[in-house]
Amino acid sequence: MFSPSRRNAAVGAALAVLLTTAACGGSDDSADAAADYDPDAPVTLTVGTFGTMDFDNAGLYDEYMELHPNVTIEQNNIAQSAAYYKSLQTRLAAGSGLDDIQALEIGFIADVVTNHSDAFVDWAAEENADELEGNFYDWKWGQASTQDGATIALGTDSGPQAMCYRKDLFQQAGLPTDRAQVAELWPTWDAYLDTARQYKTTAGAAFLDSPASIFSSSVYQGEEAYNDEDGNPIPGESSGVESAWGYASLAAEEGLTANLSQFGDEWNAAFSNGAFATIACPAWMLGYINSQMGDAGAGLWDIAPLPGSSESASNWGGSFLGVPKDGENVEAAKELAEWLTAPEQQIKLFTETAHFPSSPAAADDPQVKDAVNEYFSGAPTGQIFGAAADGIRRTPIGPYDTQIQEAFTTALTDIASNGTSPEDAFQDALKASEQAIGG
Repeated sequence: MFSPSRRNAAVGAALAVLLTTAACGGSDDSADAAADYDPDAPVTLTVGTFGTMDFDNAGLYDEYMELHPNVTIEQNNIAQSAAYYKSLQTRLAAGSGLDDIQALEIGFIADVVTNHSDAFVDWAAEENADELEGNFYDWKWGQASTQDGATIALGTDSGPQAMCYRKDLFQQAGLPTDRAQVAELWPTWDAYLDTARQYKTTAGAAFLDSPASIFSSSVYQGEEAYNDEDGNPIPGESSGVESAWGYASLAAEEGLTANLSQFGDEWNAAFSNGAFATIACPAWMLGYINSQMGDAGAGLWDIAPLPGSSESASNWGGSFLGVPKDGENVEAAKELAEWLTAPEQQIKLFTETAHFPSSPAAADDPQVKDAVNEYFSGAPTGQIFGAAADGIRRTPIGPYDTQIQEAFTTALTDIASNGTSPEDAFQDALKASEQAIGG
């Protein structure tokens, strides 16, 4: 879930042609398969996943097989999402080798929607489409939907964002540690930067891990991020990019960040050595911080809302399940995908493995809504992340979002490391973005 996918424009275009050609004339076969489907016949279903999606660890596969003794589930997992998606693209181009269910990460869902939608079952065309759509936040359903209304995957988890902070470092710097008082420190990103300046003056240290922590979380709080409503890249005209760049470039220029590369070795070590006091954290980041610090970190961290979230929240991460429509076990796979992504199972994923739901019904369940995290000082994570999920805008996403974001975060690093002016760095980011999208 942590590694973004990379996309080659030329390969993507070729795949789109192949898939469009292969998709023609398949509807009759699909109808025949549905008519012949025997729900009690023995079947082995394969599920392609990446990283730690935790369907197995939460016991969901075992539960489904108990409920359906005729079903055997086999998971094919690839640890890194980039390697997983490269393999998926190869299989899509070949028109063979696909699993009965394929997981799709937020970093490449727009590519699938734009270029490969004909390869997957359209959930919006199912008889229970209204019920299915009602299971998800509208922005989550929209992320997997095409311009003409097809929906090619069902949501699993989501990544509503908050701000994690080190209580011990705040106390040493003379800042409040109570989460309600901390929230009052930064109702806006401007106020957050003021707090960062105060911390730097008092503690003589970086307030946050990286300028990317500001940019990648605040960019989705705008009306648009990297694309217009039709999915066309507009990084040079986007209000979300403009405001996020303003905040992040100031932090980089003023030395308010540790300027660490997120998910690098130094960044991982910095959780324990106190190199920064705050980090923008989607719900899944809590488990990551715990894994880096272990028992020594218990009670050191707490959680407050993300700056600006009273007007618009932000999402980072989350995945989907799609069913290839030319598979051998489409109807059985559809039943399993629906079950795995239903609110009841999303609640279990949260209670067992801390994946925050993409279903408002699941998020409102007492098991989620009333949840607290003792490692993070008893923070009411269900309420904090639930409020964030409710406030996320349906911002258009596109196939090149990962590459564009990388271009801007690289440019921010140049400001912090090399003293590049924000104006020059912004132009460098735009050039790199244009090259990434083939402009």
